[in-house]
Amino acid sequence: MMAVAEADHSRGSVLGAIITFVLYGVGPVALLIYLMGRPARRAARQAREAAARAASGEPGSGGRAPADAVPPVREEP
Repeated sequence: MMAVAEADHSRGSVLGAIITFVLYGVGPVALLIYLMGRPARRAARQAREAAARAASGEPGSGGRAPADAVPPVREEP
């Protein structure tokens, strides 16, 4: 509405209306969407990290442990 008022005003301009629309409309909405999407981005990152840990075979990661985590020590006869 502010952009329309800017464009319709006798001293207003279309460029001023575009700038008003971007700064008062698109900018705040984009910021709000970015901030509201933070939990979803965090959950996706944690899921990727958990999948990478499970695929690596690290002990305690929930995946299968390697067959022999500590190699046996061979003694000379």
